[in-house]
Amino acid sequence: MALPVPLPRAPLPLEGGSAFWYEHELGWATAPGPPVALLTGLRFDVLELPADAGAALLRRIDASGTGPVALVEGRMRLLVAAGGAEELPGLLDWLEWGGITLDLTAVGAGGRMTAPEPPGRPTGPRGPRGPTGIQARGGAGDGRPGAEQGAAVWLRPPEPGREVEPTLPALTQIGHGPGGSAGHGDSGGGVPDLVRLVDTAATQCHRARLLRGETARTKSQPLAFS
Repeated sequence: MALPVPLPRAPLPLEGGSAFWYEHELGWATAPGPPVALLTGLRFDVLELPADAGAALLRRIDASGTGPVALVEGRMRLLVAAGGAEELPGLLDWLEWGGITLDLTAVGAGGRMTAPEPPGRPTGPRGPRGPTGIQARGGAGDGRPGAEQGAAVWLRPPEPGREVEPTLPALTQIGHGPGGSAGHGDSGGGVPDLVRLVDTAATQCHRARLLRGETARTKSQPLAFS
C-alpha cells in the first residue's frame, strides 16, 4: 500500500535573515527584496551625500553627534529624525547654502533605503571595505567608510534593544534667525543636533566637490617638459 506523500510546507523564515533582523530586533518596517529595503518616514528619515564628503563628516562628528550611518553604493546615508527630510531645504537656506550645488539630498515619507546587512555579517569574500580599499574594523562601527563595491554596510550601526529615536539628529527647539527664519536647534537632553549635522554635511559636500574639480583639472593639464 502506497503511503500518502505530505504536501510541501511553505519555507520558514530564515533565522537571522535581514528582514527578520530589522523587524524583530529593531522594530523597523521593511519592504521585500532582493535587496531588502528599509521604509523611511516612519521611524527615521535619511540624509544622503557622496561617500568622500561623508567620510570627512564622520571625522569631524563622532558617534554621539549622529544617528546610525550606512554606506550604500558609494553614497553615505545618515539616519535622522522622521520629518528631517522636510526640514532640509529650509535649513540649507537659513545656513546660506541655498542655491549652491551640494549633492546633499534627503529621503523622507514614502521613501526607501537599501538595508545593509546586519552588523557582524560578511558583505563579501574579504569583509567590508571602503572606497579607498581600507577594511573596516569591528563591524565598521568606528566611523570609517567601509563596504565592498556595491554592497550596503553599517558604518555606525543601530543597537538592537535600543529605541533609535533618541539617537537621531533632530530639531528639538527652534530659535529664530533674521526675519523670523528658523535658527539653530537646541538639541537638549543629549539628542544630536540636526542643524549642526546639516551644516557640516553641506560644508564637506562643497569642499569635496571643489576638490574633485581641482583633481579633474590637474589630470587634464598636459605635462610640461623642459
